Amino acid sequence: MRLRPAVLCLALAAALPLVAHAERGFDVRDMLRLDRYSSPLLTADGSLLYAHRATNAETMGGSTALWLRPAAGGEPRRVTPADWSVSSPTLSADGGTVYFLSGKSGSNQLYSVPLSGGAPKQLTAMPVGVDGYVLSPDNRQVALAMSVFPQCKADLACTVDRSKAAGERKTSGELYDSLFVRHWDTWSDGRMNRVFVTRIGGDAPATTGSMIATDVVGDIPSKPFGDLSDLAWSPDGRQLAVSIRPETPQQPWSTNFDIYLVNADGSGSARNLTEANKAWDAGPVFSHDGRTLYYWAMKRPGFEADRHAPMAMDLDSGRVREIAPNWDRSVNGLTLSADGKTLYATAQSMGERPLFAIDIASGNVKQLVAEGSVGAFDVRDGRIAFARNTLSTGDQLFVANADGSGVTAASRSAGEMAGDVRFGDFEQFSFTGWNGNTVHGYLVKPWNWEEGKDYPVAFLIHGGPQGSFSNSWSYRWNPQTYAGQGYAVVMIDFVGSTGYGQAFTDGISGHWGDRPLEDLQKGWAAAQKQYPWLDGDRACALGASYGGYMTNWIAGNWFNADGSAPFKCLVTHNGVFDTRSMGLVTEELWFTEWEFGGTVWDKPEAYERFNPARHVGKWKTPTLIVGGNLDFRVPIDQSISAFTALQRKGVESQFLYFPDENHWVLKPHNSVQWHDTVNAWLKRHIGQ
Repeated sequence: MRLRPAVLCLALAAALPLVAHAERGFDVRDMLRLDRYSSPLLTADGSLLYAHRATNAETMGGSTALWLRPAAGGEPRRVTPADWSVSSPTLSADGGTVYFLSGKSGSNQLYSVPLSGGAPKQLTAMPVGVDGYVLSPDNRQVALAMSVFPQCKADLACTVDRSKAAGERKTSGELYDSLFVRHWDTWSDGRMNRVFVTRIGGDAPATTGSMIATDVVGDIPSKPFGDLSDLAWSPDGRQLAVSIRPETPQQPWSTNFDIYLVNADGSGSARNLTEANKAWDAGPVFSHDGRTLYYWAMKRPGFEADRHAPMAMDLDSGRVREIAPNWDRSVNGLTLSADGKTLYATAQSMGERPLFAIDIASGNVKQLVAEGSVGAFDVRDGRIAFARNTLSTGDQLFVANADGSGVTAASRSAGEMAGDVRFGDFEQFSFTGWNGNTVHGYLVKPWNWEEGKDYPVAFLIHGGPQGSFSNSWSYRWNPQTYAGQGYAVVMIDFVGSTGYGQAFTDGISGHWGDRPLEDLQKGWAAAQKQYPWLDGDRACALGASYGGYMTNWIAGNWFNADGSAPFKCLVTHNGVFDTRSMGLVTEELWFTEWEFGGTVWDKPEAYERFNPARHVGKWKTPTLIVGGNLDFRVPIDQSISAFTALQRKGVESQFLYFPDENHWVLKPHNSVQWHDTVNAWLKRHIGQ
């Protein structure tokens, strides 16, 4: 159920015309119309290449182009045509060409264009769409990720024919003999992600390829959130390292991803490099001489929120060592420095996601860039380009020196794009929580905050449960959309949250309903004491996924001394209602089996211990339920069951149902409806 954050790279946008008005609060419509910038890359001369998506103000759809910002300053120049929409930019080895994906031909294919200018050249014309790619070091070969029927092997036309035949069937039934039957938001149809290798650079686009690792069966990249960071070329272009969870009957309850070494020409057998570790191994990066493989690894099988430890493997001997064993953080992606001595990575830390430099020899770690959450980054010739966001800036691009000094903005912030909007100020606070832990949270003031006035509160509870409402920007649960309605926002990183050390993260497993509830209760009390202008009598609690579980749990387990409910209303988005049912209806079984210590039949008491369904008799707080029909992580029956219980008990309640959304609400107009419905619910119960 943990949402890897990750998080949607919707990139963005040419600024919409703005008209001067009196200052006002931030609204979902402002959020969806903002420019979004992503994929920063440094060119050989120090210029900045980036993706910029322009949004149509009426449809809220958009188109992404690549732009080049000169190192010497001046106006950026568009690199890709205005009527194309592109993604996944990569620079050539010599820095003079940019590669990218586009659906201009009717399906997603690989293109290139000189940075100096010119028309794009189509490099692939595959019968199926290209989902991702990784160029070989000499740019003469490319590894292409495509969704195919495994039985078709390298015959892509076979996949096209089988898909067509399936669509023409007169029957609709599907017979399954193993899991996954469905995953995230898609029913299994027999196709899997595969990586093909083909040569590029000829006069005509490449149309065929040879599949690698034909003797290893499993999705490459893994579904639903894997990407091509799990594939790396060797420096000589002869081999690839790929992270994969083999296709076995155990995959729905296994987190045993291994890194395989395969020959790019399809010859020989794949070699499992990490077979000894039965937990997750991923993110391979070769040393410049090809003799060492860097990657990250978990230690505990079955636990998807274990620490990502940076590792180094000598490929000749197979010896493995952990690079920074004393650094209690979990890395996200690895990039090797030009001199081969440093690994760059982001990692959650104390409510933010800084960029770090890890010395490979000593394991010493240095924080380079902080103050928010760093996303994509690029390091070249003593410079860093990176995307960073905060609770009030949106996604913004920056350049800096390699040591993190001299940070300079290279794109506008959200505030600069929406000139008449005032964001709520924010600050981090701390208190003593469960077991004497120091627990952190964030407070966001209403946009129109004034000294001496009291304000109602939106109490946001994050999902995961191994997650965080950190100093970061979100296009789904954005605290500024509540501050923009005149509410204060309180967010607590209760025990189980990430970025505060692995022991703190581990503390929630087996304790969904007691330890985090204690932190939330103490955090709510601490916030009201520290910020006396918070109106504790006008507050609503809102959460999604595990946060939705917690609102369901709060409804039956958190009451004031006089028996009254602490919140005037609740909002439960795709939340777990019945933990026992959840243990068999969700698709990634490793999650519930780790969190509750076993299967439903082995540990029934563990599933029932903190089951919200057991406490519906005490529910009395008005509750808005939201559910998506395509959510297979916390399936729709959980939301319907909660709403049915509320209705049957006569508790004031509403159910907002999306037939075309998954665990998240992603479609722009649906997002507007979601926010309008939630805001109306809050206004009904706590004013503003």
